[in-house]
Amino acid sequence: MKAVVMAGGEGTRLRPMTSSMPKPLLPVANRPIMEHVLRLLKRHGLNETVVTVQFLASLVKNYFGDGEELGMELTYANEEKPLGTAGSVKNAEEALKDDAFLVISGDALTDFDLTELINFHKEKGALVTVCLTRVPNPLEFGITIVDEEGKVERFLEKPTWGQVFSDTVNTGIYVMEPEVFDYVEPDVPVDWSGDVFPQLMKEGKPIYGYVAEGYWEDVGTHESYVKAQADVLEGKVDVDIDGFEISAGVWVAEGAEVHPDAVLRGPLYIGDYAKVEAGAEIREHTVVGSNVVVKSGAFLHKSVVHDNVYVGPHSNLRGCVVGKNTDIMRAARIEDGAVIGDECLIGEESIVQGNVRVYPFKTIEAGAFVNTSVIWESRGQAHLFGARGVSGILNVEITPELAVRLAGAYATTLKKGSTVTTARDHSRGARALKRAVISALQASAIDVRDLENVPLPVARQQTARGSAGGIMIRTTPGVQDSVDIMFFDGQGADLSQGSQRKLDRVFARQEYRRAFPGEIGDLHFPASVFDSYTGSLLRNVDITGIADSGLKVVVDASNGSAGLVLPSLLGKLGVDSLTINPGLDESRPTETADMRRSGMVRLGEIVASSGAAFGVRFDPVGERLSLVDEKGRIIEDDRALLVMLDLVAAERRSGRVALPVTTTRIAEQVAAYHGTQVEWTTTSPDDLTRVGGEEGTIFGGDGKGGFIVPEFSSVYDATAAFVRLIGLVARTQLTLSQIDARIPRAHVLKRDLATPWAVKGLVMRRVVEAAGDRFVDTTDGVRVVETDGRWVMVLPDPAEAVTHLWAEGPDDASAQALLDEWSAVVDSAGR
Repeated sequence: MKAVVMAGGEGTRLRPMTSSMPKPLLPVANRPIMEHVLRLLKRHGLNETVVTVQFLASLVKNYFGDGEELGMELTYANEEKPLGTAGSVKNAEEALKDDAFLVISGDALTDFDLTELINFHKEKGALVTVCLTRVPNPLEFGITIVDEEGKVERFLEKPTWGQVFSDTVNTGIYVMEPEVFDYVEPDVPVDWSGDVFPQLMKEGKPIYGYVAEGYWEDVGTHESYVKAQADVLEGKVDVDIDGFEISAGVWVAEGAEVHPDAVLRGPLYIGDYAKVEAGAEIREHTVVGSNVVVKSGAFLHKSVVHDNVYVGPHSNLRGCVVGKNTDIMRAARIEDGAVIGDECLIGEESIVQGNVRVYPFKTIEAGAFVNTSVIWESRGQAHLFGARGVSGILNVEITPELAVRLAGAYATTLKKGSTVTTARDHSRGARALKRAVISALQASAIDVRDLENVPLPVARQQTARGSAGGIMIRTTPGVQDSVDIMFFDGQGADLSQGSQRKLDRVFARQEYRRAFPGEIGDLHFPASVFDSYTGSLLRNVDITGIADSGLKVVVDASNGSAGLVLPSLLGKLGVDSLTINPGLDESRPTETADMRRSGMVRLGEIVASSGAAFGVRFDPVGERLSLVDEKGRIIEDDRALLVMLDLVAAERRSGRVALPVTTTRIAEQVAAYHGTQVEWTTTSPDDLTRVGGEEGTIFGGDGKGGFIVPEFSSVYDATAAFVRLIGLVARTQLTLSQIDARIPRAHVLKRDLATPWAVKGLVMRRVVEAAGDRFVDTTDGVRVVETDGRWVMVLPDPAEAVTHLWAEGPDDASAQALLDEWSAVVDSAGR
């Protein structure tokens, strides 16, 4: 008699273990489930076996070959598409048509007496014999009722509790006569229990049920997979274990090195050529695969570790499954029920919470706390999106291949035929990546408006003019070798959290839409982009008084894209201006803090010597603005925010201004003095731009050179801020130094403290507890306000193992004392 092993299922419930490995190859006690099945067949004389394959078929064929190593004869029947339980066997009919045959699943662990099952089939003269077993919870299986003779009376697939009428279930093991193929239509999906068996019963054909004694576990879930390992180690199932039992329940395979000072508490299994160092502890129901390294201080309990895994020192694995070729670094912790896919990196001191799924080829960064499944991204601690879009080192983390995939995923979230605006800064890296992005968009049936090199605010404004979205590629501010890929919505703003998650999902699945040849998107280059931008800016921002003011200003374009828009703008403003560093410099797409500081010093010298009213310096992409007063003195960014606030509030006399909670409370005094009010936001730019776009907002800024001019745009725009500043100074007839002098001095100090990821939550709890009865503001982080008005703010960094502290007092000494006091609170919690 021949056997059929069904090995074509995808095992979707077992993902991510089955994302890159077919379910029958999942190891149980370091042997594939299907190998246990084949050994069972051989034990009962079923040496000729047909294996039905479909999902990742080549992996199954490559592993088992022709069966010679097992002393069997294996052939394969390949399905081009899923054909169901009966259809897949029908696909192998040519090899089975001459005699009765046995059908068994390649992913169920069992030690049933197949000889008894075959004998029962022959004694009854059955057309089909269904192998049955009794289980405590039959909801996931097909219930079967048999009469006293063993003849099947009724089937019910996967019932509810209200439909349960028996605990006797179908194991998917059958003995069949070849006549059964007459009831299976070829090349279409057909199931035994749902389609064929009901028809056989209707015609009164002899279908019998044999209730088998012994072990059977349908390895269909992560829980049943881990249970199967434990049952093998406990001896509950009669299968071969490859290795030597060196002590009760402790199995060690050939070539494994286990240090005498390692702690082993069986039952457990250590695979061939694994290495367990001194001080490591491996406890019951743990399976360590081949070539695994377990370093000193590591602790494993009820864990299944596949081949070639590195388990770092002092790491802790409890009740989890770890896929092959994964590295678990020092002091990492993986909790009960978590599953780590193949070829992942789990960083130092990171924590993967229980029941989290980390899909193959992912990186969980050092110190990360992961409590949701990581499916779409290569980094576990953060999202695919950071504070500046998708960021990374050029040609290391951000490659043309990644850019194509990102653009394809973004296009898939939009309707066919939509238009996307693309832009870049003046770096070569951004130019190369943008070409890849444009190709991917067009190939996904998206029309592209390419602005080429423009300031970031121009890219946002042009996107909002009829596009479904936009993509801007720029050099990461201050980091020469990194780039940011920024995605905009139809308003030119950064994508919402919901839209980011949608893009994440498409990117993870890699289910990118591709256009038919006639749907390939168009590419065009809009004309007069800068004229359109400056025209809109001058129509919306009040420029009255500028032409008659006689003001002279010095403008530093920083050799960036802001210099592209300034010539036409300054001419239309009618202001006497001196522009320095106007040309593009591809070797300097961004600048460090020191480069920017030296540029500001030089700007101050030119302003003072030329008798200009003030000077401004743009960042390379025209997003942020820094100021120098008429005396050539640098107005620090946090102070420039107060100067702009004073000018705007004095002119408007109503409305509200949007400021992050880390801003000095002197801003409240300035706003209130002029009849306006402050709306505090989080430190996230998204939150600030959200409030900046709301009705009634007259101004916004972040104290880092980012200014919002709501009458024109709700995003940071250095050019708009410059135009507004010229108008305000022209109309107020005051110099920047005079305005600065009338604003009280602020005393805000900042400190960053290293904080291990594992204690960040504890730190924040301790801060709240230490606040006692004092007022606590939780707009962002925790801000504690003293009764005398002094305040301190504690904010954990979302991307680094750092906690940020700000403190403000009436003088530097008071602020310093407050900062020292709360730094001690943070430090004590972090120890």
